[in-house]
Amino acid sequence: MERSSRSKSLFRDMRSRELGGFRKRRFITQMGSDFTEMGSVMVEHNGEETPPLSVSFCKTSKYSHILAVSDEDGYVSMFDTRSEFPSEKARISDWVAHQNAIFDVCWIKEDTNILTASGDQTIKVWDAQEKKCTGILMGHTGSVKSLSPHPTNSDLLISASRDGSFAIWDLRCKTISKTRCSEAHVTPAAMVQGAHLSSRAKRVRRGKAASMSITSVLYLKDEVSIATAGAADSIVKFWDTRNLKVQVTQASPNIKSSTEKERRLHGISSLSQDLNGVFLTATCMDNRIYLYNVLQLDKGPMRSFSGCRIESFYVKSTISPDAAHILSGSSDGNAYIWQVNKPDVDPITLKTHDGEVTAVDWCPSEVGKIATSSDDFTVRIWNINSSYCSSTTRSPSAIRRRVMAIPREECREILMNDERIDPTKVPDNLLPTDEVFNQNNPHIPITMPTISTPEAHKKKFSPDSDSKETFEKTPEAAMKSPSSVLNPPSSLKRTIRDYFLAA
Repeated sequence: MERSSRSKSLFRDMRSRELGGFRKRRFITQMGSDFTEMGSVMVEHNGEETPPLSVSFCKTSKYSHILAVSDEDGYVSMFDTRSEFPSEKARISDWVAHQNAIFDVCWIKEDTNILTASGDQTIKVWDAQEKKCTGILMGHTGSVKSLSPHPTNSDLLISASRDGSFAIWDLRCKTISKTRCSEAHVTPAAMVQGAHLSSRAKRVRRGKAASMSITSVLYLKDEVSIATAGAADSIVKFWDTRNLKVQVTQASPNIKSSTEKERRLHGISSLSQDLNGVFLTATCMDNRIYLYNVLQLDKGPMRSFSGCRIESFYVKSTISPDAAHILSGSSDGNAYIWQVNKPDVDPITLKTHDGEVTAVDWCPSEVGKIATSSDDFTVRIWNINSSYCSSTTRSPSAIRRRVMAIPREECREILMNDERIDPTKVPDNLLPTDEVFNQNNPHIPITMPTISTPEAHKKKFSPDSDSKETFEKTPEAAMKSPSSVLNPPSSLKRTIRDYFLAA
């Protein structure tokens, strides 16, 4: 009974977030003029231009202004988006990561490492500062199209390939190559073949790899579920990493049309999820972006957004970290931004690109900063005008969660460089927000309050508590071992399957 109550806590927490319990990003109005283009950079190497294929801001607040860009020639370039544009000072570094196009990049390990997915059928792990390859992930037999790291364990990731498979990788399970310069080779911990073969694709002749290609993958926030999408149809499939023999569930738009042209299957070019993992977006080749609630997948998409043109699988979209807006590229040369709570309102249109707008990304820490890339060989940085932003009111509980969300390393630096204040003198419900705190008290450090649940207190003071049993039930303890990700401890958070069974 106790295990059952613990296992339900994840989705209860997600429901509370969905009902407005998390911090909202400042509101963005609907005028296209609200966004200002900060500048653009040309993606070129040795005087030759090349189209960018993927863009990704760093995830930690300390480095969130740094943008990684991959391109068709196999380069990875890093830019400082706080520099003046146009300027060569904005380019931090670049290097040849693959001898083939790089379709996706993502940051891991507190932004010290970067992963690259390439058309050469491999994934590489790079030391971002030294520009040194520290590992090669081999196992796919087609171009690797998408990557997604585990939400809390940076040694785990999933990848999707044009060969119709997706794979789970554990960077701790590696061997040192004797033929290369100390590069660690990693093989998949698990792989699922033919994950998105439609009934029609099974009947076509061989050689049509695009019909079974998996175009996007996501490691969901429950830490054990995976979402995948492919080029064959508009179905999003969900998998449990502990049992990959069959999918847990799936979701797709309910397309009811009288014409064969509109009834034909449309593929999905990209998936994205918000910071809390409640909402998921699917960029569909029917020129729509579908929004799903992961707690109500059986109801299909809760909303859809139209106005852009999605004519190739290079056009991507992404939901903002706070789930308030959706940013998308488009084949008409524009980028579009919708308000999630107003799907029928015309989106903000960002113009100035001269080619198809492909990869896009939100800066996770700087409000309103976005990046768009295009076939015109440029990456453009945009920002919302501060005069058009207004902050929402926060509850004391939201304020406390915000204080707790400060990265551990930043807190350590603050506490080492400034004098401590006595946390017992400051009630929890009077703790200021980070913005107000820094404006009014720039020299007073933020002190982390000690907050624990009643269950934790019971375990701490109960004479019958068994420390060994508690340790064995902790997911982090098992994750420290390079064992298979398919056999996590039973105390791991529940998945989408459990939610529907409970319902």
